[in-house]
Order: sequence, then C-alpha cells, then structure tokens
Amino acid sequence: MIQLNANHLLYLLEAARWTVLLSLIAFLGGALVGLPLALMRLSRIGLLRALAIGYIQLIQGTPLLIVLFLSYFGLGILGYKLIPLVAAGISLTLYAAAFLGEIWRGCIEAVPRTQWEASDCLGLNRFQQYTYVVLPQAVRIAIPPTVGFMVQIVKNTSLASVIGFVELSRAGQIVNNSTFEPFVIFSSVAAIYFVLCYPLSVAARTLERRAHVGR
Repeated sequence: MIQLNANHLLYLLEAARWTVLLSLIAFLGGALVGLPLALMRLSRIGLLRALAIGYIQLIQGTPLLIVLFLSYFGLGILGYKLIPLVAAGISLTLYAAAFLGEIWRGCIEAVPRTQWEASDCLGLNRFQQYTYVVLPQAVRIAIPPTVGFMVQIVKNTSLASVIGFVELSRAGQIVNNSTFEPFVIFSSVAAIYFVLCYPLSVAARTLERRAHVGR
C-alpha cells in the first residue's frame, strides 16, 4: 500500500490554489453581476424588478450542482464545449450573483429612509442619491454578510469536482485512490478548508460587531 507522503501533501496544496482562484473568480464575477441585480430589485421600473426577481428566484431555487451540469454538459451538447475552470467559474458566478444581489439589496434598504428624504430635499437625482448618500452607508452595512458569504463560496467550489475540475476535494479523491488512507487524506483536506475559511469567519464576526449589525 502506498503511504501518504510529502508529494501528496504538495499536490493537495497545489489544488488548494485552484480552489482559491475559483473562489476569487466566483466572488468578483458575482459582485459585478450582483450589484446591478440589487439596483434592479430597487428600481422604480417594474420590468427591471421583475427580471431581477425572476433571476434570483431561479438561481436560488436551483441546486448549484444542476447549474454546473448545465454549464458544462448542457452547453457541450449545444456545441459550446467549455473547459472545467470556465464552466465552474460561470456557474459559481451565477450562483454568487443571485445571493450577493439579495444581500446587497437588503443592505441598501437598511439605510434609514430619512437619508433618502434628506437627499431629495437637496435636489439630488436617483444616481446622485445612490452615489453620494445611500451606497456609502450601505457598503458599511454590507461588509460583514459579504465576507461571511465568501466562506460559502469557498466551500461550494468543492462541487466543481463533478465536472472534472481538480480543486481541493477532487485532489483529495485522487490521492485517496492511490494511497487508500481516507481518514488521513480527508482530514488533511478538511484542515486546509479550515485554514481557508476560518479567517473569513472571524473577519465577518469582527466586522459585524464593529458595524453594529443586528442591533
């Protein structure tokens, strides 16, 4: 039986780098799509609100695993064969955008109504209200839940293994197939996930206390 050695651990750490990369792609892509979604949810135009609500409910009501299958196998059947990293990045971006959009929508609505009324009295238009009054305050409220959601993104990257993307979980499976030491290997995988996620959890709690969210 092959024993777990330093090369196996290095392989897991290399895979952890891909987990971090995929997490960054998902978060940045989700942020770029999520902010417009949040603003659409608050729009005075009914069609924009309906589109945003429909997208958010569709993605939140669909398992991420199904989104991954559709992005990789579904598009492949249609002739758009994507490499696993791209398919996983698209799927996680769509997933993150739906949740970040709702998180940020709630944070914008948490800004006191008096701030909107005061900016109206100053004669600011809708764009100026968001830019100079509402969003700066909403950002402060949004930082703790946003950082907390990043933990979910990191953990959900493990699902990308089903389409052949070799991230940390998939690397653990590969090493286990050669060493047959599941307890040691997956304990090591869990420890690496903990190292990646625990600082984010601590940061989220610290920022929540500082922002007095929930009081």
